[in-house]
Amino acid sequence: MVVQLVFETHAITTDNEAAIATGWLPGRLSEAGRRTAAELGERRRDDGIAVLYVSDLARALETAWLAFEGASIPLVVDPRLRECNYGVLNGMPRDRLETERLAHLDEPWPAGESYRDVVARTGALLDDLARQWDDARVLLIGHSANRWALDHLLLGRDLAEAIAAPFAWQPGWEYELRT
Repeated sequence: MVVQLVFETHAITTDNEAAIATGWLPGRLSEAGRRTAAELGERRRDDGIAVLYVSDLARALETAWLAFEGASIPLVVDPRLRECNYGVLNGMPRDRLETERLAHLDEPWPAGESYRDVVARTGALLDDLARQWDDARVLLIGHSANRWALDHLLLGRDLAEAIAAPFAWQPGWEYELRT
C-alpha cells in the first residue's frame, strides 16, 4: 500500500523578502505570499487531497488558511512540520544561515536543534501518516528543512548534500510513502 504525499512550502514571507532566516519565529506572508497561497489553493483544491497537514508556525498556517478557506479538506496542525529550530539564532540573516547550515547537520544550533532532529520528527510524522492514511493523497505544508528530510527519508538523498544545495522553490514535490 502507498500514501501519496504532496509537499508544499509555506508561501513567501516578509522575512523571505528581507533575507531573514525565520526559524521557529512565526513570520507572516507578504503581499506576494498571499497571492502564491491563493495559487496553491487553485493548484491543489481539486487534486484528490484527502487531508492537509500543516506546520503550526504562523506563516504555514496563514498559507493553508488562504489556500483552502471554505474547502472541505480536513486540516491537521502538526508541530513536527516546523522549520529547523535555530535557537537563539532564529531570525538571523539568511547569509549567516547559509554559511553555517552544514555545521548543524548533527550539531544543534545554540539552544535549538540539528537537521538530524528535523529528520527524526519528520520520520515520526511519516510513521503516523502510514498508519492513518493508507491509499490516500496527503498534502503537507511545511518548510525547507522538512523538504530536505523528505528527500532524505523517502528518496535516499544524502542529508548533507540536500542541506548544502541552494533551495529551489517549485509548485510542490511528490513522494510515495510505502506502507
